[in-house]
Amino acid sequence: MPVSAPADRRFRRAHVTPARRRRWLVFSRWKVGRAALLAALLLSVGYRGVRDVLHADALTITRITVSGNSRLSKGEVVALLDGIRGASMLTVDIESWRQKLLSSPWVADATIRRVLPGTVNVVISERQPTGIGRVNDDLYLIDDRGGIIDQYGPNYAELDLPVIDGLAAAPRDSGLLIDEARAALAARVLTALQARPALARRVSEIDVSDVRDAALILKGDTALVRVGSEQFAERLQSYLDLAPALRERVAAIDYVDLRFDERVYVRPAQGRAGPGRPGPFGPGR
Repeated sequence: MPVSAPADRRFRRAHVTPARRRRWLVFSRWKVGRAALLAALLLSVGYRGVRDVLHADALTITRITVSGNSRLSKGEVVALLDGIRGASMLTVDIESWRQKLLSSPWVADATIRRVLPGTVNVVISERQPTGIGRVNDDLYLIDDRGGIIDQYGPNYAELDLPVIDGLAAAPRDSGLLIDEARAALAARVLTALQARPALARRVSEIDVSDVRDAALILKGDTALVRVGSEQFAERLQSYLDLAPALRERVAAIDYVDLRFDERVYVRPAQGRAGPGRPGPFGPGR
């Protein structure tokens, strides 16, 4: 049975005017449209500002300075950076251009710095030739790590460097020109000699055919000096100290073996000092 309740006079129904709702919606759309237009204007102005900054003369690379180069001319260095002029100093990929410099066999390391206005400063560290490698009847400049720098020719004739034999790799070694183990031995010999410049200047040839025994030939001396795989400078110096006494006993020497430190073995160029092996020279002999 339905029961009617008396209306509460304190309750009032909320009145919503349809016209006001429509005006609010129209106002909101206009506000959003104005904000979008303002954002577009700001983006356009920002884009133009960034574009102007990127293409400003002070930030456009127009000049390249080069230092540290000796064998490479400035033109050769700049040629490796062909295309960097006109780039923005803010967006240029410095590392990729540095890698292009390192692609030159003469460049050991390189640094590129941005310098305002519109300049990149290039500092080159060149590889230093320390020997002339004889490989398959061709000659190459070799650095202190046993690596090839360039083919040796008349343009390097002023270099007074020892000739290095025995570097060639076996034909089966994946097409490599130089055997890595022999190159490493040559590098150790060259590094040891660099620490003794006066001694290094005496060396005419280095043979690394045997990876456990480097052999040296000195200027004005036909004897082959075998110095093993360590203490190269010390053993060579000991030969120079002993050479006058050795020449008194053996006029013509085929080779001198210094690998055993306590004894020096000498093989005469004609005949032998004893049956079947070279003659030993050591303390008390």
